[in-house]
Amino acid sequence: MADASYTPPKVWTWDKPNGGAFADINRPTAGARFERELPVGKHPLQLYSLATPNGQKAAIMLEELLAVGEAGAEYDAFLIDIGEGDQFGSGFVELNPNSKIPALYDRSTSTRVFESGSILMYLAEKFDKFLPQQGQARAETLSWLFWQMGSAPFLGGGFGHFYHYAPEPYEYPINRYAMEVKRQLDVLDQNLAEREFLAGDDYTIADIATYPWYGGLVINNSYNAEDFLQVASYENVVRWAKTIEARPAVKRGVRVNKTSGPEELRVRERHSADDIS
Repeated sequence: MADASYTPPKVWTWDKPNGGAFADINRPTAGARFERELPVGKHPLQLYSLATPNGQKAAIMLEELLAVGEAGAEYDAFLIDIGEGDQFGSGFVELNPNSKIPALYDRSTSTRVFESGSILMYLAEKFDKFLPQQGQARAETLSWLFWQMGSAPFLGGGFGHFYHYAPEPYEYPINRYAMEVKRQLDVLDQNLAEREFLAGDDYTIADIATYPWYGGLVINNSYNAEDFLQVASYENVVRWAKTIEARPAVKRGVRVNKTSGPEELRVRERHSADDIS
């Protein structure tokens, strides 16, 4: 259903919040809105995040590295509450000028890393884990990693926004993005019919990147849309998601910087393995 009362002006200007769940923090400008330094822990790797799908990628990766014995992957994880606007503090903006979580700072090399896919690649290359070094296997892994980075905005910012977060439902955008999400699920389902994991027989950063978004959709009822999208019909995606969900490092990683859900599963900050009981 179209909004017949709205005619786009010649030049768009921002003069009022646009409604929806994030109306109070969204603005058409970048940069810091207030001064606030970031806290710093004792480990070389500092993660600033929230347990959204993108935030979970980074924490899962760090927990997976620790699980395979990479002691250098010990990290401090500090909460960035995007609902409260923490991402617009000067310290965080210095780390990520795009004001999006997650962001990582490697104190051992004075390196900032932002964008979740970039963080996964940085850590994979730093520790030589979960990303093949060369050849077809590396190309396949990176292809699926960047497939996820390009596809997820249609799931979250498109379908998720209009189906779940928008102030009122509109048929056209919901239908448009539902069709695209189901197409994406079919892409995954056909690929996983031939493979255990996205890039082949081995678990890689492509799976770590994709699981929080599409695994959450098919087994955790993201956006309360499991019936609407008939997610159970994508049997290979469900099988893959359950396999990853069962990994101990994944169970730990999804809880890091978690502020919602059962209280006993929330880990607002993480500074050692003991913080995740």
